[in-house]
Amino acid sequence: MRNVLVSRIDDRLIHGQVVTAWIKVYPINKILIIDDELSKNQLMQRIYKAAAPAGVTVVLMNQEDAVKFLFDDPEKGENIMILVKVPQVLEKFIDQGFETNKIILGGMGANEKRKRFNRNISASEEELDCFRRIIARGIKIVYQLIPNDREVDIKDLL
Repeated sequence: MRNVLVSRIDDRLIHGQVVTAWIKVYPINKILIIDDELSKNQLMQRIYKAAAPAGVTVVLMNQEDAVKFLFDDPEKGENIMILVKVPQVLEKFIDQGFETNKIILGGMGANEKRKRFNRNISASEEELDCFRRIIARGIKIVYQLIPNDREVDIKDLL
């Protein structure tokens, strides 16, 4: 299995906080964005790749290809940050044997299906149920916008 240091749910994916904070705290040299729609959009792929700092490779994959990639043998010195927009993507990987003990929740914006449940986190009932299922498996999900912020266990918010 690949060496994944951070798994993060944030519908903005790569943005200032990821580039300036998380990558400086963790020795990340590869960002894996898992999103079926973005994996087909060449323009957005170029934009996300350009947003990464020097020395950090950005790879965009659909869910099917990402599962195969994650279960490959790691490359020497590879340290990955996974970015997804919704928790269901990580749950799918966990169901297939992906191991993690913590997921970091960043921003999930409001829309017509989502209700706000903490600061800048909005979630639909389906997403809240997904959080509950992941937590029931013994995986901690914490809200933490930037590494210097105190971790908030979302189990306490649900």
